[in-house]
Amino acid sequence: MRASTKTAMWACAIGCAAASAAPAHHSIAGVYDTQREMAVEGVVTDFQFVSPHPFVRVDVVRNGVAEPWRLDMDDRNEMREIGMDAATLRSGDRIAVAGNPAREDPRRLYIRRLERPSDGYAWEIVRSSPRLRRAGATR
Repeated sequence: MRASTKTAMWACAIGCAAASAAPAHHSIAGVYDTQREMAVEGVVTDFQFVSPHPFVRVDVVRNGVAEPWRLDMDDRNEMREIGMDAATLRSGDRIAVAGNPAREDPRRLYIRRLERPSDGYAWEIVRSSPRLRRAGATR
């Protein structure tokens, strides 16, 4: 096989792999049902301010039983731009969120709105980007 043919085949293979991997990671609609929205309230058990997407683990009490949920956020850099950092949410914080449920995990949600009633901290996704609604208390 000629070198130019091998190069073309490798370029095609890499291009196809990249094209199929990118939507899987970046497509919210691929993981979450963007046609549905639901709300949950819970107590933060863990907050991971990691790249590319921070997430919060909360216990949501339903019918007297605490259920562990994972709540996924927007891009870390965009969250940082609105003032969020690793200390914004702490274990024990009570939060209320609304967002899109995951298609395959009944206890996972992509957050569209988040509120911490204890101090009024709140943000929401507006035209695909997070926006601070109320700053709340400084920690």
